[in-house]
Amino acid sequence: MNTLDAIAQRRATKQFDRQHQMTLAEKKALLNIALQNAPSAFNLQHWRPLLVEDAAQRAAIREVAWNQAQVTDASMLVVLCGDLSSWQSQVKTVWGEAAEPVQQFMYPAIDQYYRDKPQVQRDEIMRSSGIFAQTLMLAAKAQGYDSCPMDGFDFEAVGALINKPDHYQIALMVAIGKGVSEPYPRIGKLPLDQLVGIDRF
Repeated sequence: MNTLDAIAQRRATKQFDRQHQMTLAEKKALLNIALQNAPSAFNLQHWRPLLVEDAAQRAAIREVAWNQAQVTDASMLVVLCGDLSSWQSQVKTVWGEAAEPVQQFMYPAIDQYYRDKPQVQRDEIMRSSGIFAQTLMLAAKAQGYDSCPMDGFDFEAVGALINKPDHYQIALMVAIGKGVSEPYPRIGKLPLDQLVGIDRF
């Protein structure tokens, strides 16, 4: 599918074909598209997607997600987390193959940017996770799948269900599968001139 077509056709889908199944290999391939191609700050790849396959686990998550049907009905459910410690734990892995002058620049720059700045650490994983989620949803649309980004759930309860590490933060969930209903018409879209400033607000 043409990229612009995928962008134009991607919609938040709430109703999925419960009978349609994606193989684990298909799900991993779709995730890998986002993993390999979504940008992230300092290339730290803050995202930590959790693919939820177990039906009982899906049902438990649905209970704390306002009983939204897409949690169990979609072929694929991803709880997208970010690693607050990736600026420390992954920096040498990510930049280890770079030229020595690049490493000498990047290591202290990353440390200075993140150290003792919990808000910056959280903001960065949220930004990177949002970019990852959009990349994943567009890749899904390009392959004929529909998707729904979700933040309508009890974050603490979901964190407990998935055994979320303390240094992870849940950003959102993404449900992917075959939609079975027409999307609602696009309404209330504000015009460009009302939203976009030039040079200064």
